[in-house]
Amino acid sequence: MGNGAKAQQKRERNATKSQSAAKSQIKVNQQAMNIVCQTCRQAFLLTTRAPALEEHAQNKHSKTMAECFPTYGK
Repeated sequence: MGNGAKAQQKRERNATKSQSAAKSQIKVNQQAMNIVCQTCRQAFLLTTRAPALEEHAQNKHSKTMAECFPTYGK
């Protein structure tokens, strides 16, 4: 048995050991989108800051942030 055969066997062993599914962040991100605009129902991530929400309210609806996001910060 030459070195080529040993290397091939090792590759096959490692391939069977490391057959784990790819981890996706999509489901976690969907669950974290819990800030919702009450006017258009657009969802925002939990980590979205007030200036970005204020910008959305002004640009999309010409309203204040309190009108679009009444539960923000509570």
